[in-house]
Amino acid sequence: MTSKLTISAYFCLLISCTHMTHTPPDASPKDKELSIHGDTRIDPYYWLNNREDPEVIQYLEDENSYTKAVLKSTEKMQKQLFEEMKGRIKKDDSSVPYFLNEYWYIRRYEKGKDYPIFTRKHKTLDATEEILLDVNELAKDLAYCQVSGLSVSPDNTKLTYGIDTLSRRIYTIKVKDLTSGKMLKDEIHGVSSYAAWAADSETFFYTSKDEETLRTDKIYRHEIGSNQADDVMVFEEKDETFYTFVYPSKSREYIMIGSTSTMTSEYQFLPSNSPKGKFETIQKRVRGLEYSVAHFEDNFYLSTNADNSTNFKLVKAPVSSPNMKNWTDVLPHRDDVLLEGVELFRDFMVVSERINGLLQLRVVRWDASEDYYIDFESETYSASLGTNVDFDAETFRYNFTSLTTPSSVIDYNTTTKSKEVKKEQEVLGGSFDKSNYVAERLWATADDGAKIPISLVRHKDTAVTSKTPLLQYGYGSYGNTIDPYFSSVRLSLLDRGFVFAIAHVRGGEYLGRTWYENGRQLTKKNTFTDFIACSKFLIDNSYTSSAHLYAMGGSAGGLLMGAIMNMAPELYKGIVAAVPFVDVVTTMLDDSIPLTTGEYDEWGNPNDETYYHYIKSYSPYDNVKPVSYPNTLITTGLHDSQVQYWEPAKWVAKLRDEQQGDNLILLHTNMDAGHGGASGRFEALKEVAMEYAFLLYLEKN
Repeated sequence: MTSKLTISAYFCLLISCTHMTHTPPDASPKDKELSIHGDTRIDPYYWLNNREDPEVIQYLEDENSYTKAVLKSTEKMQKQLFEEMKGRIKKDDSSVPYFLNEYWYIRRYEKGKDYPIFTRKHKTLDATEEILLDVNELAKDLAYCQVSGLSVSPDNTKLTYGIDTLSRRIYTIKVKDLTSGKMLKDEIHGVSSYAAWAADSETFFYTSKDEETLRTDKIYRHEIGSNQADDVMVFEEKDETFYTFVYPSKSREYIMIGSTSTMTSEYQFLPSNSPKGKFETIQKRVRGLEYSVAHFEDNFYLSTNADNSTNFKLVKAPVSSPNMKNWTDVLPHRDDVLLEGVELFRDFMVVSERINGLLQLRVVRWDASEDYYIDFESETYSASLGTNVDFDAETFRYNFTSLTTPSSVIDYNTTTKSKEVKKEQEVLGGSFDKSNYVAERLWATADDGAKIPISLVRHKDTAVTSKTPLLQYGYGSYGNTIDPYFSSVRLSLLDRGFVFAIAHVRGGEYLGRTWYENGRQLTKKNTFTDFIACSKFLIDNSYTSSAHLYAMGGSAGGLLMGAIMNMAPELYKGIVAAVPFVDVVTTMLDDSIPLTTGEYDEWGNPNDETYYHYIKSYSPYDNVKPVSYPNTLITTGLHDSQVQYWEPAKWVAKLRDEQQGDNLILLHTNMDAGHGGASGRFEALKEVAMEYAFLLYLEKN
């Protein structure tokens, strides 16, 4: 009798637990009043803003359990997708070697290992390999490990690198003696990852971070063998809207300090052979004046928006007196061409220019004997300058890809005008053939008549109809352009009948600087309405329908997702919002949160009443309302330093409060990671597999 009751009770408990698991967690609203400018907002979930509170951690764990239970039927699909995506990636891959200061540098991966191994070879590629750093060894027993900022001293005997084990982008710089293979006692904690070596190979400069806001605010000088406490501060950026950084010029003749905000910049320089000297300013900051700096012989070359050069121009200034009154034009401003960057070499320069959304590479010789563009022979693509550290080279390296073409690393010889493909991304598995995929560029019309580009790709056998599933991706902030690029991971959707489209909305720079200017601050809503206009265009032209249209975006693209969900929830069947910036008003009013003060030029400062009301009018969290929201999967990281975890957590709770109908609202928090997700090259694919499985699940139901 006892045994039967126990078994019965067990099954009752099992059924009860299963039911509870499928019930969304209760976030327990605790109203908090937030008042400014005579306006009061009620935030019921402000209390989630405390990662040290056990109740908060438990809530996040409960949300993870709920999401796992709801998506349990997709676990087989998730595993299949993960293995599929992982199977396309070469396990023993290596980078194209580049030459610097007598050594060839290579990054490679070994089968069965998640992290890179950094190596070098002396003078020739046939030389014996020297392992600089095996990140797999460092990552042992760590839930998260990110290594970046590797820098070798000018005499080739020492290596500095930064390691982050929490995913907060707070690094410890370590120093390795490459002669003995031993680690030196020098350790610099709580800083950015990169160290800029001076010419003596005994001194380097680094950037520290404010402990609370994580803003990079000070530059220090460190001498090998000394303690961090003894390091000398050589510069402090006191303006809280700016961040600072340090690096060597490509010529290695100068140490450069940059200070930038969204719309203003300032640079200082110091001869690398005089590390204890005083930094000089190139041009003091002027509100709205932007410039970046490269060095060649007796001049600095600056890409700048001076003199109302909205799309930027190239000027030069003598090192002896580089302020703005001595700037002379090298490449003048053009209304239809965005100057994106310049790479300088001994005999020529390569200019990156964006024309009608596509990046062109222009070769200009210093002796004025040649000035021409590289022919990419493609209608839509993505190109960028690659690793070009050898100042004396006659070749330059660039990257090329498209929605249908795996990425290639190409060396272009400026003497012979010949191209050599050094490496094309291998897509393993045996089934990939780029001729099976079709890409096109479309143009939607915005509410104000602007033409919005859309880059679209599909499998050639996928019929485009109102029943075709389509995933529309967008970002649209900071002037960042999402170019049409190849993704072997994306094939898992394309091969299952999905169409993938990138909406090049305002807020990015796809169509030049004005494309960005018309999508920030008091014109930010253009970003959202552009995305919606693209969705309507795709529906109206029978590329899909609202029953099969999905949208995805991350970070500021997650803000985009939140905004379109409030503005046009009926257009989408499903949404994936990764690390979404959705509580814009509250975050931008809290200058203790990392990155806030430096963001005023992007969003506006809500301490100003005009900006406050405008931001409030689109902030996703503040505009949640009783409607039928699309099925939504929201992801975040507990240690995210860019978008704090509580923004998506609060948003999920509020969405559930107002949700009309039975569509899913799911939250997944990576309890070990931050803004970029998991650190291993394969581990991160598990989160992508979950997102894709969610979309495929929705399409079948």
